[in-house]
Amino acid sequence: MAQNLEGIINPPIDELLTRAESKYALVIDAAKRARQINAYYAQLHEGLFEYVGPLVDTRMNEKPLSIAMREFNDGLLEVTPIVEAPADKEPTEGLAL
Repeated sequence: MAQNLEGIINPPIDELLTRAESKYALVIDAAKRARQINAYYAQLHEGLFEYVGPLVDTRMNEKPLSIAMREFNDGLLEVTPIVEAPADKEPTEGLAL
């Protein structure tokens, strides 16, 4: 029997926003964590452990973004606050990770 995957509807966005100051911060941090989970799975067969694997029990064929959202909802990760650049400084190009 085929398993019905819930995608990113569980946990609900309203619950996730209680843990973040904005949707933007939640999306940025969840995407970063999903990339870490993806890299963990890619390096797993090589015996490299540069990244931390999923912190919650995962289901078969569950997407890394869904795993990251559940980690945030369970309080295992925190959303980092957005730091605004001073108005007198020019914004730097590129993304600092």
